[in-house]
Amino acid sequence: MRRNLHPFERFFRLIGFRVTDEKRSEEGHTRCEATVMIEAPDGAVEHTAAEGNGPVNALDRALRKALTKFYPSIEKVQLHDYKVRVLDGTSGTESRVRVLIESGDGEKRWGTVGVSHNVVEASWQALVDSVVYHLLRQEEKHGKRGAKAAASASGKAKGQA
Repeated sequence: MRRNLHPFERFFRLIGFRVTDEKRSEEGHTRCEATVMIEAPDGAVEHTAAEGNGPVNALDRALRKALTKFYPSIEKVQLHDYKVRVLDGTSGTESRVRVLIESGDGEKRWGTVGVSHNVVEASWQALVDSVVYHLLRQEEKHGKRGAKAAASASGKAKGQA
């Protein structure tokens, strides 16, 4: 809603993502991997990959891996709850789903939502909104320049340049 009411600087732009989910035998484990390519506000492109315990976890890890370089405070954000609800069950597996994510950063908790016919896309929407909400809070807390300085300082404190 805030995005529509008040234009704001984008923290990043999605160039693309891909998620693979693979199972090679009945007894074997499922292997999930996601790749994410984003463009930062300064034009830098970050292309990362990560494995996870399911496609959404892999996507979350790849997104964080791509963004932490620019916004180290994202490491504080944790997913506390993840729910999927079918919105109209009359279409079976073609139905739209709503993904609800509850996240927190140690100071506050918030919820975000994604809606799509594709559960991974709905999850992506909710994950991105969660990260953007955290970054907006950082801007409000530290000011626009202060948020970047605080993010940079916290990154350097953890040995990241």
